[in-house]
Amino acid sequence: MSDTPTIVITEFMESSAVEALREKYVVHYDPELVDQGEAIYPLLENARALIVRNRTQVNADLLTRAPKLEVVGRLGVGLDNIDLDGCQARRIVVHPALGANARAVAEYVLAMTLIGLRGAYDRSDDIAAGKWPRAYLSDGREAYGKTLGLVGFGDIGQLTAKLAGAIGLRVIAHDPAHRDDSLVWAYQNVEPVGFEQLLAEADVVSLHLPLNAGTRGLFGRETLARLKPGALLINTARGGIVDEAALADALRSGHLSGAAIDVFAQEPLAAGSPLAGLPNVWLTPHIAGLSREANVRVSKLIAERVAQSLG
Repeated sequence: MSDTPTIVITEFMESSAVEALREKYVVHYDPELVDQGEAIYPLLENARALIVRNRTQVNADLLTRAPKLEVVGRLGVGLDNIDLDGCQARRIVVHPALGANARAVAEYVLAMTLIGLRGAYDRSDDIAAGKWPRAYLSDGREAYGKTLGLVGFGDIGQLTAKLAGAIGLRVIAHDPAHRDDSLVWAYQNVEPVGFEQLLAEADVVSLHLPLNAGTRGLFGRETLARLKPGALLINTARGGIVDEAALADALRSGHLSGAAIDVFAQEPLAAGSPLAGLPNVWLTPHIAGLSREANVRVSKLIAERVAQSLG
């Protein structure tokens, strides 16, 4: 077997899935390759498959360096880092891991809904230091009976709705991809609403939509101002959808009670972000869809899809 890699993997992939691919193909796996600049280019000269997460930019320049590329596997669901038009022109198949990390994201949204509404789970240091802010922390809200608004109702949104309904949240959603008479709404016991109605009624707004020309900056100052006073915003979708400076102002003013943000316009988040130091924001490093279980499911699915495409 030649040493020339058939499959190049540039970011973390679960080891059992990598080994499964190695049983049949020559695999170059380096989870740090994404940070090594042009080191990837020689590896792509004869590669038939490329497997990435969200940081590797599968752009026009990269595609020209991979003349034999047949398939791209995406260890996740967002595809804004992949030149889909360029891949289509070359007849390169793109496989996202649809559904494989949905539960991890849905559980993250539910957890941050509970944490954000209660507003009492970040004071351990105060308690340990002898402070006792019992009166201040006794005004948190319960999730039961509150309204969760989902902007986007794909696999992740639908599973989020199922989990949220189980603890008594009313769930509404906006997604033009589904007609109002679609059975998906009744199946999940979710009310389809217009965008403006969702903004006005939701106590918690969770974003589940792709980043594209139509959604970039969608949650800017004007949209944030139309959210229900005291609402909580959760973004596990893409950072460019939310104007971070505008969000910081909405949090400082008290118009929003809190925000849980897992994705940012620039990743890693730069020092000095407008969101830094705010007491009512929870920041995580793009890990909502990552868990031990999700990593196994995502990696296994993409390994299978890539192998099927290569034959």
